[in-house]
Amino acid sequence: MKILLIFLTVLQGILAGDYNPTTLSAAEQDSILAMGDQTATAGRYRLESENEERIFRRSRLAEWYVVDTMRHTRKKLGAGMGFDQVRDAVMSPNGRYVAFAKDNNLYIHKLDFGTEVAVTKNEDTDIISGIADWLYEEEFGTTALFAWSPDSKMLAFVRLDEHEVPSFSWDIYGDTQYPTQESLRYPKAGCPNAKASVCVYDVATKGIQTMQVTNGQDLYFPRLRWTPAGELLVLRVNRDQTKMEVLSCNAKSTVSHPLYKEESDRYFVDYSLFDEWQWLSDGSFIALSEKDGWRRAYLHNAQGAQLRVLTPADIDVTALYAVDEKSQTLYYQAATTPATRDIYAVSIKPNGKSSSASGNATHMPVKLTEGEGTHSARFSKDSKRMIDCFQSFDTPHTYTLYTIKGANATKIGLILDHTATITAWKEQGLPEPELLRIPNGKGQELEAMLLTPHPSPLTPNPLVVMHYSGPASQRVLNRWRKRFEYALVEQGYAVLIVDTRGSDCRGRAWRNETYMSLGQKEAEDLIAAANYIGAREEIDASRMAILGWSYGGYETLYTMSQKNHPFKAGIAIAPVTDWKLYDSAYTERYMRRPQVNPRGYEEASLLNKAADLSGAVLIIHGTGDDNVHVQHTMQYINALVEADKQFEMQLYPDDNHHLRQGNNAKHMHERILRFLNTNL
Repeated sequence: MKILLIFLTVLQGILAGDYNPTTLSAAEQDSILAMGDQTATAGRYRLESENEERIFRRSRLAEWYVVDTMRHTRKKLGAGMGFDQVRDAVMSPNGRYVAFAKDNNLYIHKLDFGTEVAVTKNEDTDIISGIADWLYEEEFGTTALFAWSPDSKMLAFVRLDEHEVPSFSWDIYGDTQYPTQESLRYPKAGCPNAKASVCVYDVATKGIQTMQVTNGQDLYFPRLRWTPAGELLVLRVNRDQTKMEVLSCNAKSTVSHPLYKEESDRYFVDYSLFDEWQWLSDGSFIALSEKDGWRRAYLHNAQGAQLRVLTPADIDVTALYAVDEKSQTLYYQAATTPATRDIYAVSIKPNGKSSSASGNATHMPVKLTEGEGTHSARFSKDSKRMIDCFQSFDTPHTYTLYTIKGANATKIGLILDHTATITAWKEQGLPEPELLRIPNGKGQELEAMLLTPHPSPLTPNPLVVMHYSGPASQRVLNRWRKRFEYALVEQGYAVLIVDTRGSDCRGRAWRNETYMSLGQKEAEDLIAAANYIGAREEIDASRMAILGWSYGGYETLYTMSQKNHPFKAGIAIAPVTDWKLYDSAYTERYMRRPQVNPRGYEEASLLNKAADLSGAVLIIHGTGDDNVHVQHTMQYINALVEADKQFEMQLYPDDNHHLRQGNNAKHMHERILRFLNTNL
């Protein structure tokens, strides 16, 4: 009934031209896209969750329920095992089973009988089956490391053995007489990781087999995926993340063979591009890779051989959405400029100009979207309909429904806009960002945007440079993003947001400018950008500050340790201060291990630069930060004290990396404003 009401409401609104709800969830988008789709069928069962309890950044415990839409019943997952909350519930493709996790073990709920069975029975808490440990969750962006086969007969999962991983603990102060402690297995750069293996559970026999994929090496298995033909694909990444392999496994014989391999001796290989791969019915696939310098889509046959390249060079593809096999068309998102995103269609047929496997000749892509800004899309299962979500500096998320035929998109109508929000925002009288390209003095230009409250040179403004600066990151995007920078502008500060060398969507070489030597080049760019903007008449170059969080906090302190920096003050929130203290997967992706790059680690450490720090500094950290431990700040403070350097500090007891507990976020932003007002 709810889905029907959504259909009717959306359809009526489209026809009337006035459908304007405040939200449009992913489920609602899928329901809209399913209208008229003859391949879409409503399943009898659906999953619902409530009373969520956060574990780490992505993982959640919750009360999960199976809803029977035919019998109008609702049954709690895990009840048969005596569990109140479980996590990562996933229904099988045939709709007969639900896999879920609890306390490092996997379980299956059988919908036909209402019974539950344990897939694994690990009593050892250092053995984790099917779910991510802290490292996989934080640095590989996943919580569930299990996947159903297409026929629902098998469940593949990753098993992690954490026995050799060192533990990190911290105090929880709370409001009790004595503090308690939290502890987790946290592998730091160069330290032992969890030993990973890949297993497959047979639902009928209840047997478990281990796949032959490890080779006795120190490896990551961040993704499992099944092909339509029932082959298990295992993404295997070496510890330095310079080699990525996709292994095709026979789940019964356990034997595997390489389907795809990518390796580099100069850069890291981006495992996350595997998430975008698209599979065709004949077993061929479209892979996303940056092996030739740009993120491009490549067509491979079912045996893994490359047939041709599908998208042009000099532009980064950022998502592969769908393939229409009937019209032989690929739909994807690309960075038309570093700050914008558009949706394109391109033929995957041979173009007749090149028969070579390198496939240098491609069809010309067709841009499907209109309006300069950021477009993202969702496609129906048959690739006949598309919802375009558009946003820009002056436009909040706006959803439009299209019908798609090959490379032709026909607008049906507006589903959601935010006219009232735009009107209310414009009434605030705040400036729109000015997009800039700033020379960095190295023959290169930096993407940047500037907000200036009073553009008149008669009233020059103090400047705050806001940045992140981490590898493959981006802050300068043409999107609807109204955050703390506007509070600063309202208080009379000009704000410059800048992306340094190493940022995203400017090709592989630019992304890897800082590889093996984090810190120095980003600092050079931030100094160059501040000096360039400081020369403008409306900016007071004698009153400039720099502000960053996490990697941005690290780079703020690194920049203020350079002799030629122009900043009078700086704010570093939850900063990394020594990369040997940070986790293995992230750090080694960009620096390799300390054992093979000792000089890079030494030069990147803030602990070795404390004596060079100059300017007023405010350091902010949560003592319960499980990501960038407060240990970073404490060791840096020791170095500052020994160097006789004064600083200001704000701690938030028991809060994590995001500093959102209770009134902390409001308090922190007021603290930052007070610090800036005092020092600028």
